[in-house]
Parts: sequence; C-alpha cells; structure tokens
Amino acid sequence: MATDIKNLTEKSLDAFFAPSAFNVSPGNLRVGDRYARTIFLTTYPRYLHTSWFSPLINIDRSMDISIYIVPKNTSLVLKQLRDQLARLQAQEMEESAAGKVRNPILETAIQDIETLRDRLQQGIDRFFELGVYVTIYENSLKELDETESRLRGMLEYQLIYSRPATFRMAEGFLSTLPLNNDRLNVKTPLNTEPLSSLFPFVSFDLTSNSGVLYGINTHNNSLVLFDRFQLENANSVVFGKSGGGKSYTIKLEILRSLVFDTQVIIIDPEDEYRYLAETVGGSAIKISINSPHHINPLDLPTPKEDETPADVFKSHLLDLTGLMKLLLGEMTPEEGSILDEALIETYALKDINPNTDFSKSAPPLLSDLQSVLEGLTGGESLAIRLRKYTHGTFAGFLNNPTNVSLDSSLLVFSIRDMEEELRPIAMYLILNHVWTQIRRTLRKRLLIVDEAWWLMKYQAGADFLFNIAKRARKYYLGLTTISQDIPDFMASPQGKAIVTNSSIQMLMKQSPAAIEVVKETFNLTDAEKYYLLEARVGFGLFFIGQNHVGIRVVASYAEDQIITSDPRQILEVEKAKEEWAKSNKE
Repeated sequence: MATDIKNLTEKSLDAFFAPSAFNVSPGNLRVGDRYARTIFLTTYPRYLHTSWFSPLINIDRSMDISIYIVPKNTSLVLKQLRDQLARLQAQEMEESAAGKVRNPILETAIQDIETLRDRLQQGIDRFFELGVYVTIYENSLKELDETESRLRGMLEYQLIYSRPATFRMAEGFLSTLPLNNDRLNVKTPLNTEPLSSLFPFVSFDLTSNSGVLYGINTHNNSLVLFDRFQLENANSVVFGKSGGGKSYTIKLEILRSLVFDTQVIIIDPEDEYRYLAETVGGSAIKISINSPHHINPLDLPTPKEDETPADVFKSHLLDLTGLMKLLLGEMTPEEGSILDEALIETYALKDINPNTDFSKSAPPLLSDLQSVLEGLTGGESLAIRLRKYTHGTFAGFLNNPTNVSLDSSLLVFSIRDMEEELRPIAMYLILNHVWTQIRRTLRKRLLIVDEAWWLMKYQAGADFLFNIAKRARKYYLGLTTISQDIPDFMASPQGKAIVTNSSIQMLMKQSPAAIEVVKETFNLTDAEKYYLLEARVGFGLFFIGQNHVGIRVVASYAEDQIITSDPRQILEVEKAKEEWAKSNKE
C-alpha cells in the first residue's frame, strides 16, 4: 500500500510540474513553446584561472547548469598514476635511445603526474570526476544555434571545449533538472585545485574597496559597496513606484555618507526627510508662502579664482531667466529681450555689473525688478504678471532677502506646504540658491532632488536640472534624481540625458504602466522586467555603467528606526517618545 501511495504521489507531481508539450529530436528538444539544447564540457586546459566559469553564468540567457562531482578513491588513483607514469617514462627512454629530439610535451606530462602524486600522498590534494552540463533555452532554433555558438566561443577562447548531447537530449535535459540525477554521465578527472576554480558560483560582483554600502548582491550575497565620487561622475538616478523603497534607499545612503564628511542637501516635496535631519542634528527648512525662511532669487554667486565676474554674472542671468519663465509663463522674443535688459538695469541700481567685484554687494529684490519693468517700454505686461510675487498673494515667498544658511551637514528643504502650482518654482528657486552656494565653496556634497518629475514637466526646469547634472563633477557634487513618474521624466531629451550622465542607476519596484519605458531605456531582459514588477520593498536592480546586479537594501535596527517611512513604525516611534518623555517628567 505504501508503495502504491508513493507511486501515485510521484505521478501527481509529474503531472503538476510537467510542461504542456515535450518533443525530443536528436539535436534539441522542445519544452512547451521553447526550444532547449544540452551541451557538456569535455576538455580542459592544463591551467584553469579562478573566474573562468563567470562569463558562462553571467551571460544574459535562460539556462540551467548542473555540476556533478564524484570523489575518487585516493589509493586507486595513485595506482593508476603510477602505471601511467611508468608508461610515459618508458616512452621517454625509447625516444632517447632512438636519438629523437627531447619531447617537451612528454616531459611536462611526467612532471605533472609526479607533482600530483606527491600531493595526493601527502594528503594535500584529492581526486574527483567532474561533469558540467548546460541546458540553454530559446524561443526559436535560430536563437538556440546562436546562443550555443556564443557559449562555445566563450569557452574555446579559454581552451575549454564542449559538445552537444546529440541523440541524448532527453538525458541531458533531465541531468540539468534539480533532481541530482546524472543521466549523461560524461565526466573528466580533476584534482582539487582546478576543481576549486569552479566554486563558489562566481556571479557578477559590483563592489569596490571603499565607499558606501548600498546593499547586498542578490546573486551571490556579496556587498554592493561604492564611493560614487571615485566614478566618472558622482550622479545617480533612482526610479520606482510609490512604496517600492526609493526614499528608504536614499535615506540609508545619506546616513552612511554623513560618516564620510559629505554635506547632503535635499529638496523634499513630502516632508519625508525632516525626522532624519532632526535626528542627526541637521537643519529642516520649510519653504512656503507663510514660512519665516526666505530665499532671494536675485542672489549672485561669488566668482572663484578661475572665473571672471563677467562669466559668472552672465551665467547667473541665464539661470534667472529660466526661473522667470516659470514665474511669468511663456514670453515672446520681444518680452525676453526686455526682461534681459530689465535684469541688467536692476543689478545696476545696486552698483552691480559684469565688470565689478560684486562678492560683497547686497543684491536687489524682485520688487526692484518690477519697478524697472514698469519704467521700460513694453515691460508693462511683465510687470503686471510679476506683481503677484512682489505685492500679491505670493509676495512673502520670493520678495525677501535670503535668511537661510547652508552651513549644516544635512539640509532638508521641505516644500510640502507649498501650493501645487508653485512647487516647480520652489524647486527651481532652491536649486538655483544651492547651486550658487556650491559654486562659491568647494566641498564634497550630495544634492538630492526627490520627485524630480515636478521640475521636468517644464522646459526651463528640465534644462536647469540637466545643466547641474553636467557640471556637478567640477564642483565635487553628486546629483541624485528620484522619480516615480518615469514616462514623464523620460519623455524629455533632458530626462534621458540626466540618466546617461549618471554613473549609478537604481531601479526599484515598477508599475505596469511604466515598465515598458524602463525596459527600453535600460535594455532589460524579460526576466528582469518581471522581477521589477514583482519586486518586494527594498529589492531592485543596481547599475554601474553597462553592468548591473540585483540588490537588496539592508539597514541595521538603529538605521531603520531613523529612516523608516512606514506610518506604522513612525507611530510606534512617536508613541515610544511620548512614553519616554512622560516617564522622565514623572
């Protein structure tokens, strides 16, 4: 009865796991709607380096690999080696007696056998039989042939030769299933040292000797460790749907970057980073209409030693023109010229011009620009549109001297309470002010722009952000751009350019609406596409240049308490704080 139940169970499992169709041919087999072919390794060179199997494992193709290792009896192997050595030595003596030229291949073989025999006798080495089988899967026979040719070429380049399991495809397929059942039984004798070059399964590593720990490589549990400032540029982009772990990942990088004396400046649309800033002794600055914190958009940067005042002044006018386009809307070419003239005259009222040292001059206010526009022929319309930012509803937002300091190691600019129509303006204003300060003093900095798609919706904002991405390296700055609205972000040429100008790219969980854009942009496989669609929180893909690995973001308990965005955890932390304060008061 027990045997019958076991057989019934096995049949049920076979029916459950079996493909819909299975067709075996001499040179391949068809599993469901895919074609498969098994190849096995037959010949190895005299030396195997430690990473010889790495290209095979990391090739971007679907495959199953099985490795069978059978230990051999050492005494039996020693006897076989002794007999083989005697035959080779006899052959060497015959060739010497016949007056033939010395045979270096024969001498090398004798030397290798003697060395191996000594190591086996001393217990340093052991002997094994190795079988390596690879089953590849493709959608057509043409793709199957191309993939096999590619694999064999990669192996033959290293003097490792393989053969297809012709007329034994079913045995080969079954041998590569996770059943520990070697049906092919094609093995090669190897000792410990060359065999060890196969282990551990060397999947691709993305790591360096120093920097910030970004997470764990999901392929082999190695560390994804990098100093972004040692790459070709220090920029990064992070894409993912809401709740996928973007902010958590960035907060963890911020916390770990602060250890390396990196100043971090954040534009925070949802007030997510305030608790982090307060915990580490940073500054949380609220930018809104009624906020006591003000930034004057007409502040001028101080020229560096290698810059002329004229170049800095003109560059600042271009940046300021971008902000004015956000404030005033579309302008005709005539209005653009009038605005440019008005800006120059506004600075001239404060004795600021391209040919003077304006590093210690007090900058004008937006109301000064409005007054100049009112006095210029053709500037009346611009002055009227600007009035609501100087005397109207939005006057407190822009028309005040700057009273914000950028000296803290962690600065968070929160724009959560800003009206939605003003958010792009606020982001541009903060970026312009921060960029002015960055150019003034050289220091290792990270500038993080969360929900950057707000700014990328506008031509002027997209141009400005791209300009920062291009020039950040010169000022020891790493720009981190975060967005969940990927189609909008990638719709503009500037968005694509920001991605290509970022050495680090991270993809977290994606929405079905955005996945095709992501797949095309980052050249993902179907497997990686479905991985991102189904990824758990904190899992994703980590790109450095053309290379990428799966990543799992891991924080310590203390880090997690500081950076969590989970409302349940935040409530627990707040409750614990209240209880602690209450107990101290008692």
